[in-house]
Amino acid sequence: MNEAVATMPPAPSMADWQPLPARARALFVLSRMGLAIPAAFAGFVLGTALDGPGLLGALCGVVVVALGGLWLGLRQFRHVAWRLDEDGIAIRRGRMFQRETRVPATRVQHLDLKRGPLQRRRRLATLVVHTAGTRHSAVTLAHLDEGDAERLRDVLGRQIDHDDD
Repeated sequence: MNEAVATMPPAPSMADWQPLPARARALFVLSRMGLAIPAAFAGFVLGTALDGPGLLGALCGVVVVALGGLWLGLRQFRHVAWRLDEDGIAIRRGRMFQRETRVPATRVQHLDLKRGPLQRRRRLATLVVHTAGTRHSAVTLAHLDEGDAERLRDVLGRQIDHDDD
């Protein structure tokens, strides 16, 4: 057996991953329903072009996109998780097309916390981790619990300060 493989630490278990708080679910759904307005316009134009009632086409467009956004938002919400360890932060997204992003603490340049009005109302925040790279130089984790986001910012920020010494 390869010596490097033999000394690898054990893989983290699924219990180490933190899901987003349940109160973030509604914002996931709302963000996925944003195409309802263009769909209403497209339905209106299509309904009018086919000599039908344009408002009925617009209503059909809104309903179809809203239901699709509801379904997609609920599915995507369940498959976003994050994990913080001594090496940095990891973010896991998706079920069918999974993506896992790992940001080593040594690569973190600075951190931003963003809070929109709907997030503030639900005590949520978006953490933006800026890295030294040019491609994908920022990793965003939206709709974190406000306390978790502040704690992540503080812990990762201390690691930046510690590395500068």
